[in-house]
Amino acid sequence: MAPDDPRSLVDWASLAKLTGTLVILMGVDKIGRIAEALVAHGKAPGHPLALVQEGTTAAQRRVDATLATVAETVRTQEVRPPAVIVIGDVVTEGPHKPTA
Repeated sequence: MAPDDPRSLVDWASLAKLTGTLVILMGVDKIGRIAEALVAHGKAPGHPLALVQEGTTAAQRRVDATLATVAETVRTQEVRPPAVIVIGDVVTEGPHKPTA
C-alpha cells in the first residue's frame, strides 16, 4: 500500500529514522511515493538503494539509484515486478557494491 493511502498501517516516520537496512517487497509500482515519504520524514535524498528484479533467476538484474532518483530510474530502466528494493548503505558497501 502506498504511504499516502489512508489504509496504510506503516509508520514511515519511524522507518525513516532507522539506521539499518530497509527491504521492501512488491513495492516497485509505489517506490516513488515510498521514497518521497522517507525523505519527507528525514532520510537523505541521496540515500542509496538497489532494485533487484527477478532475483535468483537467470534473468536477475540489479538497478542502483537513490531515494531522489529512484522514481525516474524505475521508469527509464523499465524495472518491473517481481523486484525487491533494498534501501541503505549496504547497497554501496562490501563485495556487492556496484561497479562502474
